[in-house]
Amino acid sequence: MTKTPDFAKVMQDMMASFPVDSSAMQNAFKTQAALAEKMSKVALEAAEKSTEITAKWTKDTIAKMADVSKAKTEPTDYTKSVTDFASAAAEMAAENLAAFAEVAKKVQMETVELMLAAGKDMSEDATAAVKKATNEVTVAAKKATSAATAAK
Repeated sequence: MTKTPDFAKVMQDMMASFPVDSSAMQNAFKTQAALAEKMSKVALEAAEKSTEITAKWTKDTIAKMADVSKAKTEPTDYTKSVTDFASAAAEMAAENLAAFAEVAKKVQMETVELMLAAGKDMSEDATAAVKKATNEVTVAAKKATSAATAAK
């Protein structure tokens, strides 16, 4: 009665009886890393495609500007040249904006697919981890109950 109980030992014994499985954390990390890799791939592909569209648009615009910058004999030829350039520039803008919209649409679809797949994977991982933890806690509780009963 005069002896102070060693609570540190009690805590150690209690923590030892509840097993901790770090594989659930490792699996969660692997799942997250795989998702990040796939999302990065989608973003990089979109950046690459956008750069290609921009480069082509710039190249086409410069080619059209070459016609505008040529010397003309009649003043009306300048007007016609500028009008033709404006018309071509508007057409190129519409085409290239549509191409950018396709890239954005593709990114959106792939992102939604990845997020749905990731949600499913994470849900399955969480369910498996909870089942495993429940089983381990049940086993530990049974052992503790058996030990307590045997001590009486």
